Amino acid sequence: MTSLGLGKDISPLEITNISRHGIWLILHDKEYYLPYKKYPWFRNARISEIIDVELLHGFHLYWPELDVDLEIASLEDPSQFPLIDTQTRDN
Repeated sequence: MTSLGLGKDISPLEITNISRHGIWLILHDKEYYLPYKKYPWFRNARISEIIDVELLHGFHLYWPELDVDLEIASLEDPSQFPLIDTQTRDN
């Protein structure tokens, strides 16, 4: 009996590493690093909350349990999308 070869990977999005400094994800065969300094919403999140990410409309990442939305374009060129964390910003 022969087994079939591995099929094509159908998931374009995968969290590949979570460290004390940030998270890494692969999206459409491209790797992105999201350091907690720039993406503080993930710093105290549970692993289950971080890995529960959805790709919406092919260009939008959404973490439902954290209520975090990121455009893929913001990962490509962060300078075009300044992030403001209103919960930790000094008033």
